[in-house]
Amino acid sequence: MTSAYLDGNALAGPLAPILAVDPTTAWRHCPDCGLRGPLAGLHVYGPEPGLTARCPGCEAIALRVMAEGPFTWLSLGGPDGAFRFRTG
Repeated sequence: MTSAYLDGNALAGPLAPILAVDPTTAWRHCPDCGLRGPLAGLHVYGPEPGLTARCPGCEAIALRVMAEGPFTWLSLGGPDGAFRFRTG
């Protein structure tokens, strides 16, 4: 038996207030070392080919962001998987 599911459009409402706020105030919990703190406290490296933010406690990758034409790619955590947003 398969569970009923909604498509990704169901996330638009719940994510709208999250994506519309100042991201530097977002709070993070590192799954590797347990350090907690705001996004503004991450160590950021770049700028090319994009920005990579790492945990100040253990240097684990917290996020990557890269501009590519009219799009911005966002990867949270490790190297697998990313979201592409039309920003231009």
